[in-house]
Amino acid sequence: MDVIPILPPLQATLNFIAACLASAAWFYVYRGNRNAHRVLMVGALTVSSLFLISYLYYHYLVGNIPFAGQGIIRPIYFSILISHVILAAAMTPMILLVIVFAARGQYNRHRRIARWTLPIWVYVSLTGVLIYLLAFHIYPPL
Repeated sequence: MDVIPILPPLQATLNFIAACLASAAWFYVYRGNRNAHRVLMVGALTVSSLFLISYLYYHYLVGNIPFAGQGIIRPIYFSILISHVILAAAMTPMILLVIVFAARGQYNRHRRIARWTLPIWVYVSLTGVLIYLLAFHIYPPL
């Protein structure tokens, strides 16, 4: 069975699930439910980790797929892609710091970084879905 064709839709699905879990975790922590927040964030981290593994595997095997869109959509697409890539690279160490602070019970430090990390994580996850839709469905590869 060739797994390559199912990886991009799987990755988009994992990104969407991660955005939903992280958003729900934010909802619960602001309502004081730390247990629900913790469970949802572990879920978001797990799903995002599965995404990253499948993403790296896919690009190891396939390489880069050129964007087929032409006209005004090209600068729009690449603007989204550039912000997505930069923030994805930035959020990885941020997530690790947030996890370390939470595990050590340093909740003030955890909160200080998480206020930036969570919205970036949701943005990266949702723009990942948008990039998938643009690159594989709206402007599919030639």
